[in-house]
Amino acid sequence: MLMDFKKINYKIMDAKNISLNEKQVKPIADLLNDYLANYHIHYQKLRGCHWNIKGQNFFTLHLKFEELYTNAQLTIDEIAERVLTLGKAPHSRFEVYIRESAIKEINTVGLSDMAMVEAIIEDMHKLIELERELLATTADARDHGSNDMVNRFMQFKEKTTWMLRSFAGMK
Repeated sequence: MLMDFKKINYKIMDAKNISLNEKQVKPIADLLNDYLANYHIHYQKLRGCHWNIKGQNFFTLHLKFEELYTNAQLTIDEIAERVLTLGKAPHSRFEVYIRESAIKEINTVGLSDMAMVEAIIEDMHKLIELERELLATTADARDHGSNDMVNRFMQFKEKTTWMLRSFAGMK
């Protein structure tokens, strides 16, 4: 028996479905979409670094960049799904990502290994700034789900930033 989908009354997901205030959720969804845009540019930069790494640090950084872009890909999916959970639509066009992202694209072809590491550290610094803003906003709205997710992502980047800075001999 085929189901008549026209007769089904679909309830649109919104903040009330997860006991959140709709008025407080909109700024969170907007910030998550900004975060998503920045993450997409960061992800593509990691891919470019992975593909174009040369030199004596090739084996170390080739693997590290792959680990980081794999993590970024999973993070992007979680961010988009959280926006949907909040009853909003995640951005899904590169035109929007490029326009809204504070993280900028770079040409990784011919970039030195340490310049790549520095570029990734800069991206992570910007992402951590966005995460801290998100943590404050989600805490105010009592959106513990988004807060917990963003906090996990931030902890990963804080540790990774320390490791990359140590690798590069930076203070």
